[in-house]
Amino acid sequence: MIHKHKNIKLLLTQIFSILTLILFSQEQKERKDSTKITELQEIITIGKRENKGIISYQELSGKELQNLTGASSVSDALRYFSGIQLKDYGGVGGMKTVNIRGMGSQHVGVFYDGIQLGNAQNGTVDLGKFSLDNMESVSLYNGQKSQIFQSAKDFGSAGSIYMTTKKPKFENDKRTNLSANYRSGSFALINPSVLWEQKLSENINLSLNTEYINSNGKYKFRHRKDHWDTIGIRQNGNISAFRVEVGLFGKLNKGTWNLKGYYYDSERGIPGAIVKNVFNSSSKQWDRNFFLQGSFEKEITHKYKILVNAKYANDYTHFYRLVLDYIQGSLVQSDFLDNTFKQEEFYISTAQQYSLFSFWDIALSADYQYNTMDANLKLFVYPERNTELVALASNIRFNRFKFQTSILGTFVQEDVKNDERAAPSPDKQEFTPTVFLNYELFKNRELNIHAFYKRIFRMPTFNDLYYTDLGNSLLKPEYTAQYDIGIEYNKDFKSGSLRNINLVLDAYYNEVKDKIIAYPKGQQFRWTMINMGEVLIRGIDVSARSSWSLSKNLSLNTRLSYTYEKAQNLTMEYKDQIPYIPWHSGSFLINTAYKDWNLNYSFIYTGERYNSPENSPNNYVKAWFSHDLLISKEIPLDKLKLKVALEVNNILNRNYDIVLNYPMPGRNYRISVQMNI
Repeated sequence: MIHKHKNIKLLLTQIFSILTLILFSQEQKERKDSTKITELQEIITIGKRENKGIISYQELSGKELQNLTGASSVSDALRYFSGIQLKDYGGVGGMKTVNIRGMGSQHVGVFYDGIQLGNAQNGTVDLGKFSLDNMESVSLYNGQKSQIFQSAKDFGSAGSIYMTTKKPKFENDKRTNLSANYRSGSFALINPSVLWEQKLSENINLSLNTEYINSNGKYKFRHRKDHWDTIGIRQNGNISAFRVEVGLFGKLNKGTWNLKGYYYDSERGIPGAIVKNVFNSSSKQWDRNFFLQGSFEKEITHKYKILVNAKYANDYTHFYRLVLDYIQGSLVQSDFLDNTFKQEEFYISTAQQYSLFSFWDIALSADYQYNTMDANLKLFVYPERNTELVALASNIRFNRFKFQTSILGTFVQEDVKNDERAAPSPDKQEFTPTVFLNYELFKNRELNIHAFYKRIFRMPTFNDLYYTDLGNSLLKPEYTAQYDIGIEYNKDFKSGSLRNINLVLDAYYNEVKDKIIAYPKGQQFRWTMINMGEVLIRGIDVSARSSWSLSKNLSLNTRLSYTYEKAQNLTMEYKDQIPYIPWHSGSFLINTAYKDWNLNYSFIYTGERYNSPENSPNNYVKAWFSHDLLISKEIPLDKLKLKVALEVNNILNRNYDIVLNYPMPGRNYRISVQMNI
């Protein structure tokens, strides 16, 4: 392993810092005087979320998140945010990935309870794996979180998605919370889940969440292409998956800590593309994902605080596919693929913040990450990657003006065990800046202007660099430059039916350079990965939210989002729209609550787009839209709270593809029963 001593030294330094912190905290605790401290009971208020960030962000949380129509996974919830493009290959178990503002899925950082989910193999995270059952909030940030007290990883993506799971909360003298949920519906869906929360002591709580999902994934579809029109039943979309999460949450004097274990095990079919005379697919995939992560945060003095994150992850994927060919007019097996991939990740991070003055904070973060990959591919090189990140950030506040800046240093070293097949990728050293600005136009803080600039890059994945007969170990990182300016209006009303309104308008300009693409090269036209692409992206995001109180028992909430985006390829098909980026997209949500009844309606629209860099009629993908409806009722039964919900998705039974030739389900239903004790 290259730079081995350097990485061990960095790791020991981080461990020494943690031990020093713990000893110092213990010493401070022992020095406390005997003054009696009275702990006030926590008061939880429900209302408008105050946006304390310099740049506005989008969030779904609490009941608004749980009552979403057509949403069972995190990917479904993200459809309601502006600036998001979703790829969904159909069905309950189909893979679901997103990209933000056209920059590609690999540029999206996905964080689970504050620590990033990694995939060194292909750089993407399948968001269909993450259920909403145990989710407290889902947030979307362009650029990065506009705060400085965070890990260096938080500074390292062009856009970020944050998933925050529920933390135990106990009312009065309760020590146990129990929630059981059962869903069933179309596609032979069986989906039970259980959440158990236990108060172990005054300062430590336990949470256990399990979920099982099973579905045959079969649904009718209609597929029309040129002069070919057929109706069939979607095959090989079955899934059987089990998830379990265990969390410990602790309180310290001026601090908190948590420890979480996560395990996911699934077996699913991979539905193939629907083309003429081919309706079925033989591909299967087995996934096992495990991680153990922890976080420790403490305020040492009123000016200085520290954050420590650590994680170990182990991922296993088994992919199997029969290769079929036409021989004398018959479809027969000619070969098969049977590949396994194993990844391991070790990660540790420290972040420190110090208040120089009441108006000026600075922060320093340092991360170390080690990734390995194993596969049964022929001539595989077994890569190892060491990554060190250091971020220096500053936050300044002057009356109505806020200014935040950061610079991230990224250092990457790689090694391979089979260097006869491919040399390791050269060491990389990059420094990337970010600047955020916010100015409140009036003292009442109702109207403000914000802007940011960020330069960042994404590392080539292990597949890009080392995939047998395809990878190119000499690839450079893929760079992005982001420019954003926007205006936000937020107002509360003390009287009248309208209680709050929030409007956000952003215009953005993004450049992606050295884009990594697959390209035929050499006399045999063998495909390889090269840095060739350049993409120019211009767009407008609009979001609007409102809250209404129509009477004592009747409330109304609305959410509207719209995106216009022009994402042009400047390298291959000059100035054509890049694949799967629509010019227009948007959504509308309306939620009505009357006593114990709740009604949710949603509308989602994705405009016309192309499935290939060449914007020709053969590559055209039609616009699609969907109407969804959910109605629920809460039924209090002594100490038991019962909630029953009925959901109807794609009410008009529209036929559409999100990814060409991967038809989505028509009208479908779900019913759920939830019990809380």
